Amino acid sequence: MSITKQYLKSRPVCKITFTVPAIEANQVVVVGDFNEWNPEVTSLKKQKNGNFKGTFDLPKDNSYEFRYIIDGEYTNEEEADAFVWNDFGGAENAVLHV
Repeated sequence: MSITKQYLKSRPVCKITFTVPAIEANQVVVVGDFNEWNPEVTSLKKQKNGNFKGTFDLPKDNSYEFRYIIDGEYTNEEEADAFVWNDFGGAENAVLHV
């Protein structure tokens, strides 16, 4: 799994690209503070190489908690900027600093 950040000079946003290797998966979604944890909004698209990928614009100078949902199972980004405990989910959430 990986995250790529591209800061734009023309606007106060950062293009975030999420890449998740999940060859056997049917669906990968990223949910978090930036989309109100709504799995209907940010599906990643399956690539020919089996990775799922998606790019989203996020306002910079913020931190966002997020997780992936791979075929219904929540998982964290191993390369996240940080991790924080979530009492509601009973697990850690990944944190992205933009």
